[in-house]
Amino acid sequence: MNIVVYCGASKGNKQEYEDSAVRLGEWIAKNNHTLVFGGGNAGLMGTVANTVIQHHGKTIGVMPTFLQERELAHDQLDELIIVDSMSVRKETMLAKGDVCIALPGGPGTLEEITEVVSWTRVGQNNNPCIFFNTDNYYDLIQQFYDQMVTNAFLTQEDRDKILFSDAFDEIEDFIANYKSPTVRTY
Repeated sequence: MNIVVYCGASKGNKQEYEDSAVRLGEWIAKNNHTLVFGGGNAGLMGTVANTVIQHHGKTIGVMPTFLQERELAHDQLDELIIVDSMSVRKETMLAKGDVCIALPGGPGTLEEITEVVSWTRVGQNNNPCIFFNTDNYYDLIQQFYDQMVTNAFLTQEDRDKILFSDAFDEIEDFIANYKSPTVRTY
């Protein structure tokens, strides 16, 4: 499986965040999955990629030209795809992926995972979406999705297709049993 990982180009201020990137990288490599990510070597992005590489896993990075020009590209990947824009980067990553997982990160990470969650509801993403909820990092987002259900902006059935967890047995079960939401009609 190709695991798309969205995460910060920073490490955050808790060791747990970096530890979660290592755990996820080890899980990807151990299970013969391929990491698909933003292609950088900084922050949690670099940690997860370096961990996959250290454990002899496969890596695919997707990076827009303007970031490559800032010398942020990881130089030890199996494949580095250079694209013109952030939009093309996101489309390319999703097209190569089978599962979408967000480690802790900033606005970019949140935007990327939220976009693919949204795309599932309109039939543009058939991949399971998982918020890797290290140290309860995504609890407020989880509560917000629950509030969407309470206020009838999201069905409970669609909410159940979004996982908040950092437990690999739960993640593996969610992936194995995932069925894409029914595309809404109006």
